[in-house]
This record gives sequence, structure tokens and C-alpha cells, in this order.
Amino acid sequence: METVTRFAPSPTGRLHLGHAYSALFAEAAARDAGGRFLLRIEDIDRGRCRSGFEDGILEDLAWLGLRWETPVRRQSDHMADYRQALDRLQAAGLLYPCFCTRKDLRAEAEGSVRAPHGPDGPLYPGICRGLPDAVAAARIAAGDAFALRLDMAQAAARVGPLTFTDRARGTIAVDPESCGDVVLARKDVATSYHLAVTWDDALQGVTLVTRGEDLLHATHVHRVLQALLGLPEPAYHHHPLLTDDAGRRFAKRDRAETIQAMRDSGTSTDDVRARAGYPAA
Repeated sequence: METVTRFAPSPTGRLHLGHAYSALFAEAAARDAGGRFLLRIEDIDRGRCRSGFEDGILEDLAWLGLRWETPVRRQSDHMADYRQALDRLQAAGLLYPCFCTRKDLRAEAEGSVRAPHGPDGPLYPGICRGLPDAVAAARIAAGDAFALRLDMAQAAARVGPLTFTDRARGTIAVDPESCGDVVLARKDVATSYHLAVTWDDALQGVTLVTRGEDLLHATHVHRVLQALLGLPEPAYHHHPLLTDDAGRRFAKRDRAETIQAMRDSGTSTDDVRARAGYPAA
């Protein structure tokens, strides 16, 4: 089977060294196997994504010596695809509307001494799971904001035991209960990261998903969705996260030094690649 990898950044800021490492890792995995390297722009969060950041991502990756297949898939151009997947799950009776606000969920988590955590933070406690259909329909008709959550217990019962293969860790048993009832869409956005990335990887023929080990838990959700939607199962490689001299992971929220800033300061492409652990292109 041909190896197809991808790098899938969100245009919510400029790339930093951690992004460079992840992109170079994915490209090397494809190149070493004689395969293909894809680029996808994950821009479903329209409130935070900016076209200028997308242009900067393409510029930084090209400056690093990366080459990818075209066209680049932009998630915001394919919302109808995700709606199709969502409709299939809804028709199967696996989704329910949740009207809890972030404030509601924070208060619930703060009130629990040891709230269990999933890939998206504290697990949803199921407040709206048993809401009568008539009540939910009335609230939706009234214009109340809501999210569509996956009933994970029902989903797990539907798909049965699952595993996935991580090249660094071997075979891992999927634990749906550790993920909780994840959000798959919201009233104004017909998809979430979990649904969109699972659908896109299948549609683009990605055979090896490479990404940071901080997303390892999310893969449990993605395997459940693959099984529910009849999508192929790729292999995975969750790589370690690149950290700074103090041991902190590079992150946009911590204002990590960007590739653009390194370029502007005169740092060479070879030096940046070397800092990310890769030789000159």
C-alpha cells in the first residue's frame, strides 16, 4: 500500500518550531517510503482563522523546503461533506442536542472533585442526554444555541471492540468510555475537529496519520467514527512534542517564536530545519 501522509495546520496564527517539526516528520515519512505528502488547511473555526495566516503557512512551509501535492484541501470549502457524515450518524440515532453552555460545563467540572478528562477536557456529564425529544425540538425551534453530541455508549455498543496501530506504541485498544459524548457539530458549524479530520483522512486516502502525542487520546474517538461511517483505518504515528530549552512545548497560546520571526532575524532555512532535527533540504 502506498504511504500517504499529511500536515494539517489551522490558520489561527503563524507556524512555530513545533509545527515545523510535525510537518517535516510527515513529509519525511512519505518521502522515505516513496509515497505522497499532502497539505490540508483546517479552518472550520471561522472566528479565529484568517486568510493571512493561511498565506503565511504556505510561505513558511515552502521556505522550509517542503513540497506537497496540489490542490490543498481547505475544510471550509467542504462543509457539505461533513454534513453528509453528520446526517448518517443522526439517522442512526447516535446524536443528541446539548444546550449546555461553556459556563454550565465549567461550573459542573468545578463542582466535581475529580472530573474525568477526555480528549477535549472534562468529560461531558450527560446533562442533556436524556432530554425528551419534544423538549429538545422546542428549544431548537426557539433558536437556542446547541451542540450535537455523539452518544458514545450507543456508538461503542454498535461498533464493538476496536484497536488502532501506532508505529511507536504498537496495538492500542480503543476505550470509548474515556472519551465521553464528544461534540461533532454546533448549531452554526456543521462539523467539529473530530468529524472533519476523520472524514478528510479517509477521503484523501491518508494511510499514515502522523501527529503529536498530545492527540493520541483523540484517536480513540476517530476510530469509533471510522467504524460507524465505514471508513478505512489508517496507521498512526504519534510523535513526541518538540520542546524549548525549559522543557515547555511550543504552542501558539504561549506565543512561541514563529518561523516568520526566525526568518526576519536572519536565521537560515538549514538552521531552522536543524533545530527541528532535520538536515538541509
